[in-house]
Amino acid sequence: MSTALEPLENGLALLRAAWKVAPPDGVHRGSADSSDVTQSELERMTDSELVGATDALAKLARDVQAMLTRVAAEVAHRSPAELGKDGLAKKQGFLNPARMVAASTGGSIATATRLLSVGRATSTRRSLLGEPLPAPHPHVARALHDGEISVDAAAAITSMLDRVSARADAGRADAVEQTLAERAADIPLDLLYRVIREAEARLDQDGVAPREEELRADRSLNFRQDHNGMVHLSARLDPETAAPIKAAVEAIVTHTIRSRRAAHENAGGVADGAAPIVPDDRTIPQLQADALAVIARHVIGCTRMPSTPSMAVVVRAELDVLTAGVGHASIDGLDQPVSASTLRKMAASAGVIPAILDGETLPLDLGRASRLFSWAQRVALGERDGGCACCGLDVAYVEAHHIDWWKRDTGPTDLDNGVLLCPPCHTRIHQDGWVIDVHGSEVWFIPPPHVDSQQKPRLGGRARFGMPRDVGAA
Repeated sequence: MSTALEPLENGLALLRAAWKVAPPDGVHRGSADSSDVTQSELERMTDSELVGATDALAKLARDVQAMLTRVAAEVAHRSPAELGKDGLAKKQGFLNPARMVAASTGGSIATATRLLSVGRATSTRRSLLGEPLPAPHPHVARALHDGEISVDAAAAITSMLDRVSARADAGRADAVEQTLAERAADIPLDLLYRVIREAEARLDQDGVAPREEELRADRSLNFRQDHNGMVHLSARLDPETAAPIKAAVEAIVTHTIRSRRAAHENAGGVADGAAPIVPDDRTIPQLQADALAVIARHVIGCTRMPSTPSMAVVVRAELDVLTAGVGHASIDGLDQPVSASTLRKMAASAGVIPAILDGETLPLDLGRASRLFSWAQRVALGERDGGCACCGLDVAYVEAHHIDWWKRDTGPTDLDNGVLLCPPCHTRIHQDGWVIDVHGSEVWFIPPPHVDSQQKPRLGGRARFGMPRDVGAA
């Protein structure tokens, strides 16, 4: 006779069958800590055995969660508000069934609430006359109780269907539910969310605009600086607001990834092809953070922005920090000090005002917020470098930098002392100690000894990244 626990028993049997590891000779299972035994057995599994054990264990976990939703739903059924203190949850000392379930599982109230919600949506019911009724969402119920989908997937599908139930055609909603239950068994949860959003738009076409307005009203961007000096950005963006930000960041990140791929595909290494001159080992999150900073710097330095006079970053330091290159500077609006080398890099950037103070913190020199190179000089540098002379990033997102800094090194503001660099490449070049040398129309990057013991110069700029002007000309 079939019992309610049969799926769990079958799942445990499958797990035992998949866990085909015998104890090593001379070692008894009870002679060591259970965690040590488990780790030892896992290490002795073959790859195929480990995959089988993972699948079996995941299936058993889904079965347990599915059973837990039904138990939670019954707890809620026995704890209605109208019973007051005679409800099951309150008799057990809990304010509501969600808190009772949370206490049993050791999870959060939100997780318990999700279990209750899914349990109600996928459990059979009884009419006022005691007749059995099907589950509100039978397709999801079958997939969940067969262990094919997770509770999270079931919650996402059923909550969407409940939202649109008053406006969606019942037949279409049933077909959508069946399709989503089938898709949830085959795709990751993140992709399922995308499919669910599309399904909701199809079922409730009149609701797209109101939902869009709700998302837009909920948009936000917050800045917070922690005790270590890191600045945290927390954003919630509606699709319309997020789209250009996401597209701009991804365009810069994609360029970098393609450059890396070119470096690996060229047998000659980083000195050939379209790869960056300076090796780039940044992670994707780091690339995205740097891309956002590149875009912001571009906006601050853009003379066409109506608020340009008020958009400036002020970096303050004493004169000896500037001349000796040792010490720290401060950035208006941020608490974390920055190094002398960072001061030097920022002072050469557009939209940055370096405020140099003497020993009595009196203003000694106030740098200019406008570009240090004229527009004509920047155009000329663009013709020579094509974009970032190091990685080839589009010219719209690069800045003109002095090779020999205009203040400390008394470097002149002329083309032979200028180079176009994106901020990330500029940072890596300074940090690693690369030397930039300009000869006419060519920009050469000389690596430090720890990168290349022979310090062989590497060609950059348009001469390397661009098409030679005499190739393909009429």
